[in-house]
Amino acid sequence: MEAQAQGLLETEPLQGRDDDAVASADYASMLSEEEKEELKAELVQLEDEITTLRQVLSAKERHLVEIKQKLGMNLMNELKQNFSRSWHDMQTTTAYKKTHETLSHAGQKATAAFSNVGTAISKKFGDMRSHSIGYSIRHSISMPAMRNSPTFKSFEERVETTVTSLKVFFRRRSYEEAKEE
Repeated sequence: MEAQAQGLLETEPLQGRDDDAVASADYASMLSEEEKEELKAELVQLEDEITTLRQVLSAKERHLVEIKQKLGMNLMNELKQNFSRSWHDMQTTTAYKKTHETLSHAGQKATAAFSNVGTAISKKFGDMRSHSIGYSIRHSISMPAMRNSPTFKSFEERVETTVTSLKVFFRRRSYEEAKEE
């Protein structure tokens, strides 16, 4: 009995040939003429309801556009408002404030470092001028060797990092100032 009951109540999903059998089944032949007519009437009614709903939705969308136009709202204004709101929300976060303070402090330090580097370079050039009255070949030959030295490479990397940090800092600062105006 149990084997027979299991055959009637299979719980396994449809497999390859079962799918084909379901797809090719002629349900129309299993329905009476009365049932067919009822289903056709229901189909027509559903199609009419769908058409009506589409028309109502379209009318509501047109009305929405008209109201937005009357209020002076357009896609660009909405995007600007959303962006401004998001930007303001981000600026009020603790993480942003801490980052801003850190970058500001780093910018001040970088400015001071550039000033010190500029002073040191000027002093070195001044010392070089005082030691040599004219330009000599010996200096031009030693330049490639100096450029490849680890000290020069390290200095060059630090300057590049500082310049990049300053560029980012000043871009953000000018953006913030422009936004405040």
